[in-house]
Amino acid sequence: MSNTTRPLELMQAWLQKQLSDEAFQWLADSAAALAGAADRDLYLAVSLVPRKVGKADLILSEADMKAADEARSGWRPMGWSVDQTARLVIMLAATPEGPEFARRLEQLCITADVRESIAFYQGLPLYPEGERYVARAGEGLRTNMKAVFEAVAHDNPYPVENFGENAWNQMVLKAIFIGSKLDPIQGLDSRRNRDLATTLIDYAHERQAASRTIMPELWRMVGPFADDELIDELSWPLGRELMVERQAAALALFDSPHEKAAEMLNSVPEIKSDIEAGRVSWETVCNDAPKP
Repeated sequence: MSNTTRPLELMQAWLQKQLSDEAFQWLADSAAALAGAADRDLYLAVSLVPRKVGKADLILSEADMKAADEARSGWRPMGWSVDQTARLVIMLAATPEGPEFARRLEQLCITADVRESIAFYQGLPLYPEGERYVARAGEGLRTNMKAVFEAVAHDNPYPVENFGENAWNQMVLKAIFIGSKLDPIQGLDSRRNRDLATTLIDYAHERQAASRTIMPELWRMVGPFADDELIDELSWPLGRELMVERQAAALALFDSPHEKAAEMLNSVPEIKSDIEAGRVSWETVCNDAPKP
């Protein structure tokens, strides 16, 4: 069984439960007929998907989500729709080989509308020979459409598994620039690095000088590197009026190995207590932060 077979089977099963018999039969027949078919037939079927199956949200249970992660570690198809899922079913069923799949995917991405783009980027962790799609994933991150950017960056194991440090840092910076949440980025803490931390400190200084708000999650990238040079940078958010900013600074201090971090953290004993009890976390900061 190939590494794409099990996710394909799961998506087919999910769609069979939710679609009408007629819609699912069209999908099953199309997927079967497209094996080895010409490009134009594949592209036509992909374009017909929303007309044939609709655009409803894909309904998944906790058991379904667990099965997804077991089939492909890190795969989280939350927030998907039936048409986006059906497009991936057709793609995976029609073209199992890596080089041919990459060629067809590139052509589809060039002409895709927004919903199609979201589907193709959500599918990144499911494609054969995943290392082939790094450049295409980068194109998705350069878009000015937030939903397409988040199809690559959020709830997707592809970036943490395949991006080098520069591409990773650019993704996180772009997320902060456009006001996209950081917590849904898989592997965020494991890929923190000093270059990213210092770049974000410079960005924070620019925002401060212009009297503009700073995304509280930014400080998550700084904590482990808050040494002699950077530890005092956390004093400013720690003294802010907005509670979520103070919580973010405290969490960063919690991650800092510097001896001064403990002293600074003790200056906000209630927040420190909430962190230790699990009532404050980067997830709560992400959820409580004001919208940009």
